[in-house]
Amino acid sequence: MTLHIIETTRVTPAADSDSVLNSANSLTIPLTFFDLPWLLFHPVKRIFFYKLTESTREHFNSIILPKLKHSLSLVLRHYLPLTGHITWELNKPKPSIVVSQNDAVLVTIAESDADFSHLSGYGKRPLSALHALLPKLPVTDDSATTFSIQITLFPSQGFSIGVAAHHAVLDGKTSSTFIKAWAQICKQELENMPENLIPSYDRSLIKDPTGLDEKMIEMVRSLKKDKTNMRSLTTLPAGKLGDDVVLATLVLSHDDVERLRERVTNVSPSLHLSTFVIAYAYAWTCLVKARGGGERSVSFLFVGDFRNRLDPPLPETYFGNILFPVGCYNRKAEEFVEEKGFVTAAEILSDLVKGLSSRKIETIVDCFVEGFGFESWSTQFGGVAGSTRLGVYKVDFGWGRPVKVDIVSIDQGEGISMAERRDESGGVEIGMCLKKTEMDLAVSFFNNGLQN
Repeated sequence: MTLHIIETTRVTPAADSDSVLNSANSLTIPLTFFDLPWLLFHPVKRIFFYKLTESTREHFNSIILPKLKHSLSLVLRHYLPLTGHITWELNKPKPSIVVSQNDAVLVTIAESDADFSHLSGYGKRPLSALHALLPKLPVTDDSATTFSIQITLFPSQGFSIGVAAHHAVLDGKTSSTFIKAWAQICKQELENMPENLIPSYDRSLIKDPTGLDEKMIEMVRSLKKDKTNMRSLTTLPAGKLGDDVVLATLVLSHDDVERLRERVTNVSPSLHLSTFVIAYAYAWTCLVKARGGGERSVSFLFVGDFRNRLDPPLPETYFGNILFPVGCYNRKAEEFVEEKGFVTAAEILSDLVKGLSSRKIETIVDCFVEGFGFESWSTQFGGVAGSTRLGVYKVDFGWGRPVKVDIVSIDQGEGISMAERRDESGGVEIGMCLKKTEMDLAVSFFNNGLQN
């Protein structure tokens, strides 16, 4: 595979007479205690693949690219934080997103001679080939870029849009809303943002009665190996990945989900058996089996969207992170590899989901500390990126829905990604990133378990 970088351009927000930047030198949005836990983590990286056999260089450069850039400029008028940087000034108790005049989103334009059908498929694909379709997100001690984009042409095959987002700036809900807004403006050739997609930046809605900001800052500092510069924004060390690491997408149909749900109900009725619970429980047991059972310690968690659980609830378009972690820690692997392993995982997840609504915001720091603590010494630590509720396959820029959407950043951990099925209501797509030998085992357990 050969990738040619054609250009790197800066896309600035379109002029807007109502912009706050027209009356001030900068816009500052402080991070909240929901944002701070993700300050040092690696960016969330997602690729949208669009099949388009008419995507010749001429058509791409004269039609597709100008429309994507123009609509991006329009949507950035309302998503100014994506053009800015995270900074932590010496006289400030915590970091903030700062947007200055003429800030922009960096957009890389590239061309690839790779097999589009293979990279946008569901089978095992080399991680290195997918990373080539993603932009860099520069981070230094003093400044962290919030968002960047790479648009890659596969001549006469299609194109991809790769995005990298700083997790302390936005969560999956916010990121998906932005992408949908960009796509809608591009497809419908709108000049103004639909009201229902305009983000809310009102940080006064996030109450901090017990000093959670300060406690979260201390937790973040405790994660840093280098204690010489406690305000440094550089990310935690990345895990080294070998050439044998691949990403694959496994699929549960609506009927698969129903059969798995029935399997649990027959053993343990009266559980909360959402599609999320069923899919995560099943994928988790396959991952544990692929690595083997025994007495080894395993842990897994997920984060729940707390927008509707706060009092009063936040707007659906709130910009930022509103995630609350819950998990199951220090269990034995053998619990999940035995015959009842899937049911055990479903029972645990059911209890965690049902208990999420009763969790108090005051405990959020303790929940993060507990999760990060077990991540450091569990032999296997699972998590989930994405959701079946984000509607990623509805992102149509005017050339049809994506043929595939992948979250590649699950390579930095042992988690999975989750999305709705592209062409079937009620199904689930589950992304996994493993060494090829482990992937072969996980896929085998996954498929055989459905047949049985």
